[in-house]
This record gives sequence, C-alpha cells and structure tokens, in this order.
Amino acid sequence: MAVDHAARTILPKSFRSLPVERLFLSSVVMLGLGACAVGPDYKAPHTDLAAFHNSGFENNVAGQAPLPLDRWWEGFHDPELVRIEQRVLTQNLDLEAALGRIRQAHGAAEAAAAQMLPTLDFTPQVSAYRLSNEGLIGRMARNFPGYNRDQRAYDVHGIASWELDLFGGLRRGHEAARDEAEAAIAQSAGVRVSVAGDAADAYFQIRGYQARLRVAEDQITTDAHLLNLVQQRYARGVASQREVDQAQALLQSAQETVPVLRVVLEVQLNRLDFLMGVQPGTYAQELALSSPPPTIPPIGNVTPADVLRRRPDVIASERRLAASNARIGQALADYYPKLSLSGALGFQSLSVNKMFTPAGFGPAASGALRWRIFDFGKIDAEVQQSKGAYAEQLAQYRSTVLHAAEDVENAFMALEQSEKRAEDLGIEVASLTQARDLSSQSYRAGVIPLTDVLDANRQLLDAKDRQADTQSETARAAVRSFRAIGGGWEGATDVTRVASR
Repeated sequence: MAVDHAARTILPKSFRSLPVERLFLSSVVMLGLGACAVGPDYKAPHTDLAAFHNSGFENNVAGQAPLPLDRWWEGFHDPELVRIEQRVLTQNLDLEAALGRIRQAHGAAEAAAAQMLPTLDFTPQVSAYRLSNEGLIGRMARNFPGYNRDQRAYDVHGIASWELDLFGGLRRGHEAARDEAEAAIAQSAGVRVSVAGDAADAYFQIRGYQARLRVAEDQITTDAHLLNLVQQRYARGVASQREVDQAQALLQSAQETVPVLRVVLEVQLNRLDFLMGVQPGTYAQELALSSPPPTIPPIGNVTPADVLRRRPDVIASERRLAASNARIGQALADYYPKLSLSGALGFQSLSVNKMFTPAGFGPAASGALRWRIFDFGKIDAEVQQSKGAYAEQLAQYRSTVLHAAEDVENAFMALEQSEKRAEDLGIEVASLTQARDLSSQSYRAGVIPLTDVLDANRQLLDAKDRQADTQSETARAAVRSFRAIGGGWEGATDVTRVASR
C-alpha cells in the first residue's frame, strides 16, 4: 500500500484512474522483488591446513632476495633454460587451446549477462504480391474503380522484449557463468604452470643424460685401456684367461649403457620440442652444446596460505564450487512465476509516401506470465540435482586442497633428500679422485700394478655417473617444488576481472 500511495502522488490526476496506473504499480512492485535473488549466497569454504613439515630451506635463503615465483626458472642462472621457457610460453599448443577455452567461457558469461537485459529487433519488410480475382478479396474488390491486382506493402517495426528477473534466477545463472569463466582462467594458469614445469623437467633430464654419456665414454676409454693391458699381460703369460674375460665383460658393460642413454636422451629432446610447439628435432643441435651443472635456487619458507592462493587447481576448484552454489538459486527460481514484457513500435502502409504518418503508426504491447505450477516434480528434481552437484564439488575442492598439500610435502622431501645425496656424492667423488691420484703416484713408483690404477679410475667414473644423475634429479626436484607451490604464473592476478568485462 505504501508503494501504491507513492505512485498516486507522482502520477498526474488524469492518469490515476487508467489501467496504465495499475500496470505501473505492478512493475514497481515486481522490480522491487527483483532486488533479491533466491538461493543460498555463496561463502568460500574455510580451509585449515597445518604448516608443512617438509620445509627445511631456511638456510638457503639467508641474505638472498626472494625469487619471483612467476619466473622461477631464472633462478637456475641458465640462459638456455630461460630461452626454452620463453619459447614454451609463447608457442605451446596446449596453452593456445586453454586460451580458446577462456574465450568460450567468457562468451558464455556475457551471454548470461545479456539475458537480464531487454532485446530489440528491427524488422523492416517489403512485400509484393498479386491478388487472385477468384479469391474472396479479389471477387469483392475487382468491381471497385481503381482496383489493381498488383499490391505492395511496407512494414517497419521495432520489437522489444524483456524478461523481468523477479526472483534472481537469471542473475544466479550469470553468477554461475561468471564463476565458470574465472575457473577457466585459473585452469589456463594451471596449464601454464604445467608446461613450464614439464619443459624444465625435460631440459634437466637432457643435461643429465648428456653428462652421463660423457662419463660413459670416459668409462669405455678406461675399460678399453684395461682390456688392452690385460691382453698384453696374458700374451706374456703373467695373466690368466679369466682376467681377460673379466676385462672384456667390463668393457661390454660400459658400451651397453650408451645406446640406452642415447634413446632416453632422444625421447627428452623430442618431448622438449613438442612442448615448444615445433617438430621434434628442431632444437636438438642447439641443445647439443654442453652446459655447466645447474645451480639450485632457494625455495624459501612456504605456508599453506601461499599454496592455496597460488595453486591454479585450487583456485579453479573453488570457482567451480561458487558456480555450483549459484546453480542452486537458478533452479530454485523456477518455483516462482516469470514475467515477460514485449512491445512493438512500427509503421505499416501500402504506400511509401503514407508509411511514416500518424495513420500508418501501429504500436502494440503485451505481457506474459509463466508459472510452472504442476510439473510432476521436475523442479524438485532439478533442485536436488543442483544441490548434489554442489556437494560433489565441495568434496572435490577439499580433495584438491589435500592433494596440493601432498604435492608440496612430497616435492620438498624429494628436494631435501636429493640435495643431501648430491652433497654425499660430492664428498665421495672428491675421495675417489684423491685415491685415483695416489694410485697413479704409486704406480709410477712401481708399488702397484696398472690394473689397480685403472680400477680406481673406473670407480671414480662410476661415482661421477651417479653424481651427474643426482644433479639432474636435484634440479628436477626443485622444478617439482616450484610447480607444487603454484610457481610459473602471476598469482596476484585478479581472476574476477572477467566478470567486469
């Protein structure tokens, strides 16, 4: 009644008794009702994660500036790796496909927003036809003076329609589409994180296999020298056939490792070319150049809040949860009536000269109310379906959070243990190098035979092979750590900007 009284004081007295007043009052009431939307308002789930127990990197970051996580590969101080990452992030086809999915989701969000606004169709039309003299109109009109069978009609109309969002169903649909677009952006960031990590992983495997091939070639040279020495001793009768066979077996064992290493090296070279969006073999020659062992950058202290804020999969899952919450309100809105208004303004005439005149003007207006009062429980089923989808998405979100924590713990543990193993191997290689040098000195002094020197050298090369493999694994563990904490994209980017576009 307060609304009705306010409308009566605003409208002129000459309009207060006309039906248009009632239409105006109804519109005011309905638009007021449209200010609220049915369904639950979304609240982000509370996630309580304890501090990571595998985070022993405090000593690595003392006195060093924090590494920018969006470009973590620069921390390895390897220009070739930086070039590779730049190529991957500009040429990778999975990233290009992800951008296409963003455009699709953004288009869906814009379409959902447009459903809340009126639409206007402009339909000019010209018709030409000939009346039948034997038809109903022709038989009656042919006897009148000036009758002409050939006629033309001109029609210019603008038709507007608008579904009033009385209970917020369209707005909930727009919210869901907007949240899904934001999830698509986060998924694209996830693809970026993934391909950047995969490229670095392939690169460090390539460097590891190349280093191991160099060690294998040195091993083959040493074992061939040993075999030649034993054969000479056998010819002089101071060595047995068993010693010759053992030396031959050592050489064969060293040679057998080369084809295996070359195969896995080729696989990683082709994998890296694919990630860079080029034909396998394109950059193989460039990567054939040697590179120093990788420098492992510091990770620093990472909190669960940092991971939840940066992990694209967690962000995407939370946005999908918000979308499923909005779908509940969209389904609940079907319990209530829907009102659509439409109108047409146009001109129609049989002559162009008289079309845009008061006589040719023909406006029209209509309103339609649709209410699903009885549908055998279809709305109930849709509401239950949307609530079930929300429950499923909530469980998936919690699972994603736990999986993120698992990734971080595993990656940090692998990096920490790899660094310890690399340190131990460094000590072992230094000790074996000293033992080899002492053996050489003893051989020159005539204290030990040459076989002892070659055996010491073989042990050193075996340790160097394990050291090269461990250096590669340590670098890969660092890559997995950066990937686990969501490094490789600008985590501060506000994904909600898609809603304002």
